[in-house]
Amino acid sequence: MNELVAGGNRALPTGAVTIRVPGPFDVSLIVTGTDGRTSGDGDFVFFNQPSAPGARLDGDTVTVDPALLRPGAVRVTVVLSPADAHTPLASLPPPVMTVTGDGRRPLARFAPPRPAAETVLLLAELYARDGGWKIRALGQGYADGLAGIARDFGIDVVEDEDEAGADEADEAGGSAGSVGLLALVNSERSRAGVRPLAVDARLAAAARVHAADMAAHGRLSAESPGGDSLFQRVTGAGYTYLVLAEHLVSGPRTAAEFVDYCRAGHERRAPFGDGAFTHLGAGHAVDARSGLMYWTVLWARPYSAAGLQQATDEVLALTNAERAAAGLPPLAADPRLAAAARDHSTDMVRRDFYSHTTPEGREPWDRARAAGAAHRAIGENIACGQRTPAEVVRGWMNSPGHRANILTPGFSHLGVGYAPGGRAGTYWTQLFGGTS
Repeated sequence: MNELVAGGNRALPTGAVTIRVPGPFDVSLIVTGTDGRTSGDGDFVFFNQPSAPGARLDGDTVTVDPALLRPGAVRVTVVLSPADAHTPLASLPPPVMTVTGDGRRPLARFAPPRPAAETVLLLAELYARDGGWKIRALGQGYADGLAGIARDFGIDVVEDEDEAGADEADEAGGSAGSVGLLALVNSERSRAGVRPLAVDARLAAAARVHAADMAAHGRLSAESPGGDSLFQRVTGAGYTYLVLAEHLVSGPRTAAEFVDYCRAGHERRAPFGDGAFTHLGAGHAVDARSGLMYWTVLWARPYSAAGLQQATDEVLALTNAERAAAGLPPLAADPRLAAAARDHSTDMVRRDFYSHTTPEGREPWDRARAAGAAHRAIGENIACGQRTPAEVVRGWMNSPGHRANILTPGFSHLGVGYAPGGRAGTYWTQLFGGTS
């Protein structure tokens, strides 16, 4: 049997799979589409609604047949909560999940770390990938209860007065998920005249993992001691972004305190009024040693071909503005140089390196030649971490070597590449071509 660790995955065979978690727990399933949202209440399988197309709950066991899920379903999240809602997960025996295939063939086992203050555990997820399905172990604690997580995935939850009062008490004590924060954020955006955001469950899942990691190590950082970056966690959760911004904050105890803190600083409040963002994901966790609350809040716009083209076109336009200011002719777009530049940015993300030279020793002129560009002179600028075209061109212009490439009189053509993800979050490439 394959023993999984948090973040680990394995391919699933075709047909139904069974997931069992024995003990004093309730197991639930949430079915979502490509947008990370449910299509309605029917996508929530739990003790009061034990079945949905392709999914069934029977006691401590759930069975999922991906081929029978409702149209558009690409992910099934397995959620664990205490059978007694008033009992904290931390006081229960550590859960152990086993996964079996047809004929009860063992496939995987996962024993997540014992939860701390969390009331619900995102245990695992089944997801479509490359024509098949995989299972990924999560083990992510969630502090807002089963109703809170259902709302974060887009399910309308009607609570009785006692439950609503308990949620309000949780909020006062510092528990706030993406949805609780969303109302405050969208109120700010309404005042700024920009469109509201929607919670994306994949962003929320990545934010929760990162906040818990920061709390566990007592430090604010975009990269964990183990080397995993926040940006890799976002793409690993299945969200491919075009634009991403993050707040990594410690101290505020509630969503309202977090918003107040952000409003007090120019850079911190910028995403609240930025119409480029469409999605939000938030997570928080308490450092058990210090009692300090750590927050990860993600603002994002998903990748699109049109959005990518707009970003690379803007880099070309800003570059030509710098050349015009220096009395130089503009560079023309070259699709062959652009293809080579795009592939290099993507390669740096995929293989986690940052260099003009690939691990095999290929140089910019090798890549230009392979793409069919016949320019005699080739130059290249690369950058990582910058969030916008304006920021990356400004950075290049402030660097003598990069500035020299932009202002080289003999260059006549340019290709621009951009790829999100990886350790630094964004990777940019300019590939110049000319006669000398």
